[in-house]
Amino acid sequence: MTMNTTATTIAISVEHLHVSYNGVEAIRDVSFELDAGNLVGIIGPNGAGKSTLLKALLHLIPRDRGEIAFLGRPIRELRQRIAYVPQRSEIDWHFPITVLDTVLLGTYPMLGWFRRPGKRERDWAADCLEQVGMADFRNRQIGELSGGQQQRVFLARALAQQPELFFLDEPFVGVDLVSEQTIVQILKEQQARGKTIVVVHHDLSKANDYFNKLLLINRELVGFGEVDEVFRPEVMSQAYRGEFSFMRELGVSI
Repeated sequence: MTMNTTATTIAISVEHLHVSYNGVEAIRDVSFELDAGNLVGIIGPNGAGKSTLLKALLHLIPRDRGEIAFLGRPIRELRQRIAYVPQRSEIDWHFPITVLDTVLLGTYPMLGWFRRPGKRERDWAADCLEQVGMADFRNRQIGELSGGQQQRVFLARALAQQPELFFLDEPFVGVDLVSEQTIVQILKEQQARGKTIVVVHHDLSKANDYFNKLLLINRELVGFGEVDEVFRPEVMSQAYRGEFSFMRELGVSI
């Protein structure tokens, strides 16, 4: 089956998603459809369930109920075409692996059983490192890098997978400005190629520049659509409530 990634294709479909931890509801009745070729930011206050939503979509945590489909198919049929970049805090940076070998892991889903990456895969991994500006660090141990460099390497690993959909959880936390700008540029390039990208994001001041759609959540879906449709005081205040006036005092323009 050939996957169509035109603008009219539904990349992600979610119906009545509920997630709870120890009996406490974290995500309540979230439903939305996202067309392919969009770069969408998941935003909301601390504790709103942003990362929980992302992980539930990818079946990394159990859900109470709800239906999720990617390009019209269940995740088990499409997992090799879905790339996930977790939060840096969830990664063991002491693991003895080089930068190049980290990126090379991204090629494994496309190899099939019992195959090991060869010269073609190593050349492709090196090319992905070049794309993120990390080719000169290929032989370094991953833990020797700065936070921004580590994040760029994990983005290179995602690129090496050649996915249709990218999911990134707080990719800009603890990274330098150059790395952040590099990551944003690459994500926008992937969007221009018809890829679908979903990013958990916390810095509202940059949401308008980074994304073309926003999904605003505070346990339940508050707003979803074009940035200028969601980034309005009457919508944002429903999610941030008491935090809304504080954000305005900090100079966040919405």
